[in-house]
Amino acid sequence: MHSGLLLRWIFRMRVVVSGAFNLPPGHAGTGVSRAPAPGEGAVFAVTHFGYLDFAFAELVLWKHTRAQLKFLITKAAASHWFAGPAIAACGHVIVDRSAGAAAYEGALEKLRAGEYIAILPEAGVSRSFTVRELKTGAVRLAAEADVPLIPVSVWGAHRLMTRGHAFSLRRAWRAPIRVHISEPIRHTQDADIALETEQLQAELQDGIDRGIVDFPLVPPPGAWWQPAHLGGGALTEAERAAADARDAAAGRYRRG
Repeated sequence: MHSGLLLRWIFRMRVVVSGAFNLPPGHAGTGVSRAPAPGEGAVFAVTHFGYLDFAFAELVLWKHTRAQLKFLITKAAASHWFAGPAIAACGHVIVDRSAGAAAYEGALEKLRAGEYIAILPEAGVSRSFTVRELKTGAVRLAAEADVPLIPVSVWGAHRLMTRGHAFSLRRAWRAPIRVHISEPIRHTQDADIALETEQLQAELQDGIDRGIVDFPLVPPPGAWWQPAHLGGGALTEAERAAADARDAAAGRYRRG
């Protein structure tokens, strides 16, 4: 069973989706799940505010197209005591940051074979709960493989478990989750990678903004899971950037 399906079933979560028409169409066939076909791959870029965001992106795609979504996930995330077993069970691709070229080539090969590959392009949890600066890998992969890049914004999953906030049964019970899928972005091999990565960041943030506006749960004043610019208790952008710089200086992002 997919981790997102399992979470929704156990905790009776409410997953509210918008923009599902931007997902690839379902495929007819005799199998239970979609069979990859050359020329029909796609890259999914997913926001990363919490440790379970991937599960709900995976759930939405499975429900819509019966397609398997394979994430590129760091060794550090895969070793987490709670999320790690779900990551391993789903067969996601574990990336060693000290040898990232091999993972990139492997993902490119899968895309050309028609697989759906997902990336968390923020390369770490955003503690401001706004979309932080992105790595360029998602755009580069989509451009080189000549496949669409589909932005997926997940809002609310960070309430379940994120950095500094352990998994809570109380918060998980009947928790609302908002997922927005933005219009696919088509790149060419001569794309301006930096410029189009900025475009992707803007699309992902737009999806988050949409999710916040109609989120089924009204946050109390100063809620830790709400962005600072909306009156929440999350780090401001400046505080988040400073915290990320401290982490980088301490070698956090070199540990896989």
